[in-house]
Amino acid sequence: MTNRRDLLKGTAAAGLTITGFPTILRAQSAKVLRFSHTDTSVGARQQAAEMFAAAVEKNTQGRYKVQVYHSGQLANDAKSLDQLQIGGLDFAVTGVVTFTPHVKDLSLIALPYLAENYEQGWKLYDTSPFIAKQAAALPAKGMRLIGNWEAGFRCFTTNFPLGSPADAKGKKLRIAPVEMIRWIMESIGFSPVVMPVTEVYLGIQQNTVSGQENPIDTIFSQRFYEVAKYITLSNHVYSPLWLAMAERSFKGMSAADQEGVMKAAKESGDWNRREVRANDDKLLTEMTAKGAIITKPDLAIWSKAAEGANERARKEFGAAAVDQMIGEAADIRKSMG
Repeated sequence: MTNRRDLLKGTAAAGLTITGFPTILRAQSAKVLRFSHTDTSVGARQQAAEMFAAAVEKNTQGRYKVQVYHSGQLANDAKSLDQLQIGGLDFAVTGVVTFTPHVKDLSLIALPYLAENYEQGWKLYDTSPFIAKQAAALPAKGMRLIGNWEAGFRCFTTNFPLGSPADAKGKKLRIAPVEMIRWIMESIGFSPVVMPVTEVYLGIQQNTVSGQENPIDTIFSQRFYEVAKYITLSNHVYSPLWLAMAERSFKGMSAADQEGVMKAAKESGDWNRREVRANDDKLLTEMTAKGAIITKPDLAIWSKAAEGANERARKEFGAAAVDQMIGEAADIRKSMG
C-alpha cells in the first residue's frame, strides 16, 4: 500500500513541490455543486453565476466547486426549485415570482406598479418586513434564500402593435405560472397562457401565443424580439431574481463555508443588480438596431388598467396582507422621491 511518504517522494520525482501536495488533495476532494438557471450563455445572469462560482471556490479554499448550467439544461424555472427540494440541484436563480407555488403569499410581490425605479425596488426587497417573512418560510420547503439578484421591470413583447390596453383584448400572452401575473393580464384584457420560458420563442413563432411579458434583460437574452418585435415598456411589475440554495446542501457545510457562500452570493448579486440597471438602454438600442420597435407608453393608463388585480388579490389573500405590501412600497416611493 502506498503511504503518504511514498506519495510525497513520487510527487517530488514528478517535479512537483511538496508544498503543492495539500492543494492537489483539495482539488481531488472538492465537492461539486450544481447551479441551474434558464438565462442564455450571454445574459447578465450567466455572468453573475460564473462570478459566484469563482467566489465560492475561493471563499471555501477549494473545498467546493460550482458547476453552472445555463439555458435550462437541467430544468426549467419551476422544476429547478423542485430539484432543490429533493437534492437534484444545489443552487437555482430564478424570478421571485417562481417561488410563489411554494410560499403562496409571495404572490403579492407581483402586485402591479409597486416600484417606479430600480433603487426603490432594491430597497423594497432589502428592507420589507412582508418579503422577509415570506423568505423565512423557504427553509421549511427545502430551499434557502441566499441572494438578491436582478432581472428588472416586466414589459411586453408582442407580434402586434400594443398602443394601449384596448389592443390587448383577447390576445393570447404567455405568462409565468403566477396567479398575480395572470390577474394583471386578465385585468388589462389579455388571455394569459402559462408556458415555460424555454418554450416561449417557438410558441410565439408558431403563433400559439402572440407575445409574452418579461424584463428587458430576459427579452434580449432569449431573443424574443426576433419573433415579437413590438416591445412596450409598461414596467407593470418589478421582477427581480432570488438566488436559492438547497437547504440540505447549506446544512451540510461548515459555518465558515456557509459564510463563504453567502458572501459570494452578496457580491455577485450586487454586481448583477448594477449590471442589469446599466444595461437596459444599451440592450434596447441593440434590439432596435435589429428591428425591434420600442414604445414608452403613459404608465398611468396601464396602471389603471391593472387595478383589477389588486381587488382580486384582496379577496384571495385578505385586505390586510395586500395593504401591507402596497403600504410598504408606497412608503419607500415617498421617502425616495
